[in-house]
Amino acid sequence: MSTTPPPQALNTGAHPDSDELTADDGALAWLRALGPNGRRAFAGAFGGYALDSYDYFTLPLSMVALAAYFGLDSGQTGLFTTVTLVVSAVGGAVAGVFADRVGRVKALLITVITYAVFTVACGFAPNYETLLVFRALQGLGFGGEWAVGAILVAEYASAKHRGRTLGAVQSSWAVGWALAAVVYTLVFSFVGDDLAWRVMFWTGALPALLVLWVRRRVHDAPGATAVREQNSQKGSFAAIFKPGTSGAPGLLRTTVFAGLLSTGVQGGYYTLATWVPTYLKTERGLSVVGTGGYLTFLISGAFLGYLTGGYLTDVLGRRRNIWLFALLSAVCILAYTHIPSGSNTLLLVLGFPLGFCMSAIFSGFGSYLSELYPTAVRGTGQGFTYNTGRAVGAVFPTLVGFLADSWGVGGALVFGAIGYGIAALALLGLPETRGKELE
Repeated sequence: MSTTPPPQALNTGAHPDSDELTADDGALAWLRALGPNGRRAFAGAFGGYALDSYDYFTLPLSMVALAAYFGLDSGQTGLFTTVTLVVSAVGGAVAGVFADRVGRVKALLITVITYAVFTVACGFAPNYETLLVFRALQGLGFGGEWAVGAILVAEYASAKHRGRTLGAVQSSWAVGWALAAVVYTLVFSFVGDDLAWRVMFWTGALPALLVLWVRRRVHDAPGATAVREQNSQKGSFAAIFKPGTSGAPGLLRTTVFAGLLSTGVQGGYYTLATWVPTYLKTERGLSVVGTGGYLTFLISGAFLGYLTGGYLTDVLGRRRNIWLFALLSAVCILAYTHIPSGSNTLLLVLGFPLGFCMSAIFSGFGSYLSELYPTAVRGTGQGFTYNTGRAVGAVFPTLVGFLADSWGVGGALVFGAIGYGIAALALLGLPETRGKELE
């Protein structure tokens, strides 16, 4: 006998204190519709993802100093990102299963603590090999945080506003990135490079403050919790790889194509996130302060891209939004990396649309992946597909690293455009889910 309540009942149970029916319009209707408990969940997920981003970017921003300190070539520095993202696939899959079995908030706390502890540990690394191990372990928490936080908020959000609600959560990545850029500029301006990169990692202890607040104030959506606890298949990898039959469609097709979609988008994104700071310093000759200034345009575009993409994913639909920005992101990469030498003003200007497009494509991910999977295996499905995409997409930054010595960083960055082509093709195997109630 099925234990799944009607979809509408699940949404009503998720936020009984919501004022959605009386606050359905306006720019902040999505936030009002969450209700008090949902808004606290939103704040916890937003803060967790912002600090996840901050801890992630401590490495790319310190890459040049690290390479000089340990005497590394481009391939070795690119391996830092690949190891982080590959291990994050394991962390994300495990966190997803854990979220389905014991709850979203508990899983969120564990992921935040994990990435914070090992980011700080990176600052104490005595050699390249130790730093590589610590960075890999940081990936365990890094991989799980977004998927768990996104699901937590998605289960509070209404179907009408879910795209922009999750897009707002996604925008916190730009907030964390901006904070990392500000701290990088200050630290590297006042501390010598040999110590500055360590200080950057030590500031990764910031998430400990968030953990204390989330533990006391944030709770799982009650309706989703009831559905999850009543289902015997919760947190099951077998369920998300089950092929369909004539009488019961399975999730295998969804899992395969969602994994390809995630691979393409993240392959393109992490290529840029990892190598643009190095590109600006080594090939465009920018100083620490100059690089921070250029990154300001890139990050500003990213923040607005997340918010705009969240809105458009509700208006245009999940698939059309991703298709649109996959095309625009590929075009922006090619334009950004082929700006003639000496045209640094144009480089500055193009940083904004580049950040905008490569972030807007992410805005629909939280809502789309949540809607593709039922409640009992939502954490498992979203955690696995998103983070498997991260791991496979991690090949792109390493490839750029190894090609950079012969092609230059700018020339090798064009491989990021290939990732967006993969994402566009993957959408052919996935349905549109706009307006779908979670079940």
